[in-house]
Amino acid sequence: MTNPAAIIGTDLVLLDVDAGTDKESVIDRLAGRLADAGRVSDRDALKAAALAREAQSATGLPGGIAIPHCRSAAVRTPSIGFARLAPKVDFGAPDGPADLVFLIAAPDGAGSEHMKLLSSLARALVRPEFVASLRAAKSAEELVGLVDGVVNPDAKPTGAPVPAPKAAAAKATSIIAITACPTGIAHTYMAADALKLAAERAGIDLTVETQGSSGSTPVGADAIANADAVIFATDVGVKDRQRFAGKPVIASGVKRAINEPDTMIAEAVAAADNPNAARVEGSAAAADAGTPAGGVGWGTRTRQILLTGVSYMIPFVAAGGLLIALGFLFAGYDIANTPEGKSDSLAHIIATTNSLTNLPAGGFTQYLGAVLFTLGGLAFGFLVPALAGYISFAIADRPGIAPGFTAGAVAVFVGGGFIGGIVGGLIAGFAALWISGWKVPQWFRGLMPVVIIPLLASLIVGLLMFFLLGRPLAAVTSGLTNWLNSLTGASVILLGVILGLMMCFDLGGPVNKAAYAFATAGLSVTDVASLRIMAAVMAAGMVPPLAMALATTIRPGLFSEPERENGRAAWLLGASFISEGAIPFAAADPLRVIPSMMAGGAVTGALIMAFDVTLKAPHGGIFVFFAIGNLLWFLVALAAGTVVAAVTVIAAKQFISPKSEEQANAALAAA
Repeated sequence: MTNPAAIIGTDLVLLDVDAGTDKESVIDRLAGRLADAGRVSDRDALKAAALAREAQSATGLPGGIAIPHCRSAAVRTPSIGFARLAPKVDFGAPDGPADLVFLIAAPDGAGSEHMKLLSSLARALVRPEFVASLRAAKSAEELVGLVDGVVNPDAKPTGAPVPAPKAAAAKATSIIAITACPTGIAHTYMAADALKLAAERAGIDLTVETQGSSGSTPVGADAIANADAVIFATDVGVKDRQRFAGKPVIASGVKRAINEPDTMIAEAVAAADNPNAARVEGSAAAADAGTPAGGVGWGTRTRQILLTGVSYMIPFVAAGGLLIALGFLFAGYDIANTPEGKSDSLAHIIATTNSLTNLPAGGFTQYLGAVLFTLGGLAFGFLVPALAGYISFAIADRPGIAPGFTAGAVAVFVGGGFIGGIVGGLIAGFAALWISGWKVPQWFRGLMPVVIIPLLASLIVGLLMFFLLGRPLAAVTSGLTNWLNSLTGASVILLGVILGLMMCFDLGGPVNKAAYAFATAGLSVTDVASLRIMAAVMAAGMVPPLAMALATTIRPGLFSEPERENGRAAWLLGASFISEGAIPFAAADPLRVIPSMMAGGAVTGALIMAFDVTLKAPHGGIFVFFAIGNLLWFLVALAAGTVVAAVTVIAAKQFISPKSEEQANAALAAA
C-alpha cells in the first residue's frame, strides 16, 4: 500500500493501457484511479474540474506528453495519476497525440502546491532523457521512483540500494542572470523564464534575479561567489551592480533575452572561459565609467539611464494622479479652482482649515475629496525630483540619489519642469560619478558616499541650475507648454497620431514609456492641452490588448490555443491600460502584429484630439471614467482604434505570409 502522504504511488499508475479514444475518457480513468486510492472524495467532481481546465487551453505538450491538471474541493491531498497509453490520445499538442499522461490534482486553494507540482514536472519533461526513462520503465515501482525524484528531489529513495560514492563530477558552469524592464511587469519575467528554459536545455546551472514591480529577492553572496559569469538583460540600471564585481558579463536589453535566450546562455558560457571577456568593474562608479561593461554602448547605456528614472517615477505618477482623480470624484472639479481673493486652491484651503469636527459647507464628502486631492498633489509633486534622482542613481548608484533629488527640486523651483529634471539628473549623476573617482586617503573613504559626494555633487548641480541653466530650461518648458496650447485643427490631430504610434510601437518598451512620461510629466488639471495629451496616450495604450482580444474572438482559427487564452485575459488588461497584455502576440509575430497595433493606436490618438477629449488621471483605463472629459467620444475613439487594429491584424495573418523566425526576431529586438 502506498504511503498516503506520497504525491504518487504505484496504485496511481497505469502502464500500457487502453484508456479510450479521447481525453475525456483518459481523465475519467485516472480520476477513478485517484478515487479508488482514497485521494479524492468525488470522482466526478475531479473529472469535471480537470475537463474545465482543458476547456481553457489544451494541456498537450510536444513529444507525446499531456499534463491535465486542476484544483478541486474533492481532492484530499495533492496527487499525481499517471497513464502510459496504448493507443495514444489527442490532448491538443501541436505535434500529435500523447502516450504519457499525468493528471495533477491539488486541493482547492492549494495554489502553491499545485503550481509546484506542475512546474516541477514541466521542467523535467523538457529533458529528453527523463521522457525516455518514462517510456522505458518496466514497472509501476520504477516509474514512481522516477517521478517522485523529480517532484520531491529532497526525499531519500526507498527500496533501492544506495550507489557507491563516485568521483565528483565536473562542476557545471554556473551563471547568474538579472532581468529588469522599466515597469517590471512583463518583459522582466518573460526574459527570466526564457533564460531558465535555455539553461535547462544547455545543462547550465542558472540563477535568475528578477528586479520587477513586485520587488526582488537578491541572489545570495555564495551564489555570486560561485558564479562563472553573469547576464544583465535589462532596460534599466541593475540594482547593486557592484555585487558582481570582477565577473565576466554579457549585457543586453531585456528583449534580447526573450528572443535569443540560447545565444545569450552560450555567450555567457564562452565568457566564463575567456580571460579577455568583459567584466563587471570593481565598484558601481567604475562599472559605469567609460564604455559600459559587457559590450553595452553609450546609446544603450543612455537609454537605460533615462528609463531607470522613468521607471521609478511612474509609481509617484500613478499614486498621485489617481488620488487627484478620486478627489474630483468626491468633491467635484471645482475643488481645483482658486476662490476669488485667495492664493491657494479650494482643496488646499479646506484640507488645512477644516477638520472632521469642522466640516466645510459641502460636508464630509467635500472634505474627503479635498484631502485626497491634496494628497495626490503632494505625491505628484515628487514626479520631477524622482525622475532626476533615479537618473542620477542609474549613473552613480546610491551616492547619486541625494544630488539627483536636489536637482529635480531645483528644476521644479526654477520652472524647468520635466526637461529640467532630465538635465539636472544627468548633471548630478555624472558629477557624483566624477567625485567618486577621486583618490582620497583610506581614513577619508568612509565619508565619501554619505557626506562628501552628496554634498559636492548637490552643490555643483545646484549652482549650475541656478546660475546658468535655470532660466533657459524654464524658457524651453514654457515655450513647449505654449506651443501645445496653441495647437489646433490638423496640428493637434497630428500630435495625437504621433503619440498613438509611439504607445503601440513597443508595448511598454522605451518608446512607449517616452510617450507616457511626456504625458504625465506635463499633466496639470489647469492645462487643457496636457489633459488632451494624457487622454490620447492612455486611450492609444489600451488599443493593443483590446484589439488582440477582439481578433482572437472574431477569428480564433488564426491563433494558437495559448494565444486564444491570452486573448481572453487581454480584455481586462486592455480595459486597465496595461499595454503589455499584447506582448505575447507581438513576440510570436512582430512583423504582422506591431504594425497593426500602430495603425489602431494612430486612429485612436487622432480621434481623441479631434473630439477634444480630456483626462485628469494618468492611469486606470476605463475604470477612471469619472476623470474623463467627453467620455462618449473617448469610448468611440477607443472602439474605432480597437476595430482598426483587430481587422488589420486579422487581414495580415490571413493574407500575408509570415517571415522567417530570424527576421521576426530581429524585428522584435529592434522594437
